[in-house]
Amino acid sequence: MLRKLLVLALATSLSLPVLASRPVNINSADAVTIAKSLDGVGPAKARAIVAYRKAHGPFKRAEDLARVKGIGKATVEHNRKDIRLK
Repeated sequence: MLRKLLVLALATSLSLPVLASRPVNINSADAVTIAKSLDGVGPAKARAIVAYRKAHGPFKRAEDLARVKGIGKATVEHNRKDIRLK
């Protein structure tokens, strides 16, 4: 029984990061959706993305996300496959 629980716990912990990432349109999604969709982007950073977008207009390239305070180039690169602009 303990062995089954350990295997289940390990399988669950390995699959959670995969579930977090999914494609998201950073020009139309709300902060909650962005936070759920991009790894390393929590609620505060997601709100900063939305605020930046409102102040400066839509993002033209994924790299533009690095202009948002708290979002670095490494975060953009890590999530590049899930960032949509249209």
